[in-house]
Amino acid sequence: MDLNTARETILQMQAKASAYGHVTSLLSFDGQTTAPAKTAANRAHTLAILSEDIYKFATSEEYIEVLDFLQEHRDELSDNERRMVWLLSRRLRFMRSIPMDEYIEHERVLVESGEAWREAKANNDFGHFAPYLEKIFATVKKFAAYVDPDMDPYDFWLNEFEEGLTMEFCEEFFGGIKEKIVPLIRRIAEKPQVDDSCIRGDFSERTQEDFAHYLMDVIGLDKDHVGFATTEHPFTTSLGSHLDERITTHYYRDCVGSSMYSVIHEGGHALYDTGSSDEFVYTELDGGVSMAVHESQSRFYENILGRSKEFISLILPKMKELWPEKFADVTADDLYKAVNKVQPSFVRTEADEVTYALHVLVRYELEKKIFHGEVEIKDLPSEWNKLYKEYLGVDVPNDTRGVLQDVHWSDALIGYFPSYAIGSAYGAQFLAKMKESVDVYSCIEKGDFAPINEWNREHIWKYGSSKTPQEVLKLALDGEPFSIDYYVKYLEDKYTEIYGL
Repeated sequence: MDLNTARETILQMQAKASAYGHVTSLLSFDGQTTAPAKTAANRAHTLAILSEDIYKFATSEEYIEVLDFLQEHRDELSDNERRMVWLLSRRLRFMRSIPMDEYIEHERVLVESGEAWREAKANNDFGHFAPYLEKIFATVKKFAAYVDPDMDPYDFWLNEFEEGLTMEFCEEFFGGIKEKIVPLIRRIAEKPQVDDSCIRGDFSERTQEDFAHYLMDVIGLDKDHVGFATTEHPFTTSLGSHLDERITTHYYRDCVGSSMYSVIHEGGHALYDTGSSDEFVYTELDGGVSMAVHESQSRFYENILGRSKEFISLILPKMKELWPEKFADVTADDLYKAVNKVQPSFVRTEADEVTYALHVLVRYELEKKIFHGEVEIKDLPSEWNKLYKEYLGVDVPNDTRGVLQDVHWSDALIGYFPSYAIGSAYGAQFLAKMKESVDVYSCIEKGDFAPINEWNREHIWKYGSSKTPQEVLKLALDGEPFSIDYYVKYLEDKYTEIYGL
């Protein structure tokens, strides 16, 4: 085998892997959006068969041979090719370490667990979901031991979602949250609460859908490549490549802010993925590099931009047009304060910026305890409620609004949650750097997101997965190390002004 043949072969094999990913992602997307309620068994049957083919392909002798050859000739490869080979080799190691029958069974269980979670959430019945969750946690812990028996299994999965992330980093990060942001929450709690009645009432789903499409246009999503649907728990997914992105939302008639910020949040994810360089399409380098960098973009658009004074002034006329009676007498200041109300709550996706990281901390601590045998699945509801009382001071009313609120565990996204909080902090530091060359809030005021999107594209999006998360941060921040201080300052400055602290 010569080098050019190996290069062409590995590209062809990645294109085939991307096609498999396209099919499985379509099945998953359908299952979470338009599929009838009792069709999970049908999808599980199909995915079990596909999973066997995927496993055999991903661990084939041809695949191993070409990767070994490229590893041997890595000094002759470009930086992007070396990164691609490293990522593919890591994936190969994972697949080869896991027995095929266990891999297939896990994929089948994930389809059924999604349906079980939706039923459990709808009926406030954790017991219905618990057996699936038992299997999922046991399986991912076992998979971690197969792949890297010398690594703590929870560190293994943290690293899978955010390359280089460890419990040690999380402890330091969340320690900073407790030390620097919890006092801000306490100071706010001593002030009179802001009035958010203007975003509560009765908002028809049809009008909210019109508003959602308007918001997609405002932030600059390319609707030729970004689709839109509704689901129980909003998410974003790529179907085969960054050329076909799908975002979702969930409408609540009694609060227009819920879908509004879901659309902007998921839109941030889609902007990141669709901004990946076209040269990476159908390769391992396509799309965002990690979940914390991904969440830095979703949370950046949702909160730093979407909850700014300038954004509220920009969209208020549209809200008055869609809901003339409701917003007739609402001022931009009224709406700005309403969407930035700080109040400890039950639901993470509805949480304000200041208390949000505490929701993530609850999930991080529970995952860590389950992995280390300190909490059993059957005790999750009570442990969940205890931590919400301790960290947020709220009494969780039921499991639907408590331990069953997030879809992530049913998808085995264990180790993902810290990325939300870390990404929020990344975003604040990106803002500080962006403002050195872009008049961010003037752009928002004019409804011109192009300069903001272009900065993100040039400094973050275009790299896809060709750089490590830390390399992306280093490039975007001109070598300045990550610091939680930017996040703390952003929150303190903003909410000191809102609450008159």
